[in-house]
Amino acid sequence: MNLKLVLSTTALAISALTGNPVFAQMNMDHGKMGMAAAPGMTDGEVRKIDKDAGKITIKHGDIKHMDMPGMTMVFVAKDKALLDKTSVGAKIQFMATNENGQMTVTDIQPAK
Repeated sequence: MNLKLVLSTTALAISALTGNPVFAQMNMDHGKMGMAAAPGMTDGEVRKIDKDAGKITIKHGDIKHMDMPGMTMVFVAKDKALLDKTSVGAKIQFMATNENGQMTVTDIQPAK
């Protein structure tokens, strides 16, 4: 048997068994590599407000720029005055960031 044929067949078999990284690269969306989604407003519903502690509990949809699924969670208000812009049960749009490991609301608007 021809040595080139044996080597190329072996290389093809190894490539197929390892998931063929060459083909995997072809299927990747290179436009998204190294880039998080641009921050944007997230839909939510206010469940609780603690003005003294500067915290708000929001049931929210996906926070895309943080790659976070929808859930109910407590956020810290960057500015306690933001909490005066809403009330329990209100449908809102909000901006959230992770500031030193703390989930923080930086903007609250009434839902449109």
